[in-house]
Amino acid sequence: MNTADKNHTASIEVEASTVENAIRKAVKALHVNRDDIDVKVLKEEKKGLFGMEGATRAKIRVTVKSSKSSGS
Repeated sequence: MNTADKNHTASIEVEASTVENAIRKAVKALHVNRDDIDVKVLKEEKKGLFGMEGATRAKIRVTVKSSKSSGS
C-alpha cells in the first residue's frame, strides 16, 4: 500500500479483470465505503477473444477521501 505524504491519506493501486472489480477489491482492502474513496483509472480493461474478460487487466489508483474539512 502506498501512502501519500500530504494529510496522511491512504492510497493504493489495484488491478482486476474490470474497473468495477478493482474498486470492490480496493474498498475491501481499505475497509471503507465506496463513497469514501476517489478513483482514478490508470488503465482500462481490454476484452479478449469473443469479448471475454481479462485480456488486459484494469488498473486503478484509489485514495481515501479526507474525513476532516480544512477550513471550518
